[in-house]
Amino acid sequence: MSELSKPKEDLQDPVEAQGPMEAQLLEAEEDEATSHLASYLPASSSAPLETLPQEILNEMMANLMKFLLLSYRAKELTSQAEMLKKVLRDNQEHFPVVFRQASHCLELVCGVEVKEVDPREHIYIMVPNLGLTCDVMLSSGQSMPKAGLLVLILSLIMQNGDRAPEEKVWGALSRLGVCVGSVHCVFGEPRTLLTHVWVQEGYLEYRQVPYSYPARYEFLWGPRAYAETSKREVMAFLLRIKERASRAFPPLSAEAAREEDEAA
Repeated sequence: MSELSKPKEDLQDPVEAQGPMEAQLLEAEEDEATSHLASYLPASSSAPLETLPQEILNEMMANLMKFLLLSYRAKELTSQAEMLKKVLRDNQEHFPVVFRQASHCLELVCGVEVKEVDPREHIYIMVPNLGLTCDVMLSSGQSMPKAGLLVLILSLIMQNGDRAPEEKVWGALSRLGVCVGSVHCVFGEPRTLLTHVWVQEGYLEYRQVPYSYPARYEFLWGPRAYAETSKREVMAFLLRIKERASRAFPPLSAEAAREEDEAA
C-alpha cells in the first residue's frame, strides 16, 4: 500500500514517535514557529476578514499550518472535510480565507505547496516546491521545512548576476527577522544553515571573492540546486508570489504614492 494511501491510524504522529521530553520540545517549537509563520502574511482585503479579528485569524492560520505540516511530514493526503472537522470546527465559514492564507504562507516561507488532487472531493497533497528535496530528511519531524528560505537565497543570487555578496544576503535576511548570530524559531541560526548545511548538501557554494583583501565572500548556486530546479522555475515562483501580493494590496493612488515618497 502506498504511503499516501495509508489510513491515519497506521501513521504515527511524528511528535508521538519521540520520547516524552523530545515530544514536548518539538510541540513547543511547532507552536512558536507556526504562530510566527502566521504573521508573515498580512490579512487580505477580502470581505470575510472585515468581521474577523486579526488575532483570531492568525491563531486559526497557525493551527491549520501545523496540521498541514503534520500531513506533509507523514506523506499523507488530507481533505477539506478533515480540516473543517479537526482544525476550524466552529469557524467553518472562514475556511476559504484561512486556507488560502495558510497555503500561501506555507509556500512562501516553508517551500511547501498545497495541491488539490481531487477537485470534486477537495482532497489535497503537500509537496516540496520547485522540486527541491532539501526537506526530505525531515520525515522524522525534527524541524520545520526550510525550502522557502532556500528559494529566496537562490533568487537573490540570480538578481545579483549569479553571485550574491554575503553582506547583501545577510541584509536581506535581517529585514525578515532572520539575523546572523540569532536562532530563528523556524530557520535556526542562518550562517550555519547557509554556509555549512546547504553547502554540504550542494545547494549553495560559499567562496571567497577572487583577489579580495580583506577577504570578502559570496554565494552561488550549487550543483544540486541546478539539478533539482532551474532559474526559470525560480523566476516563475517569484512572479506568482508578486502577483498574489499585488492582488492583496492594490496599487496606491497617485496622490497616496506621492505622499509616501515625500514622507520617505
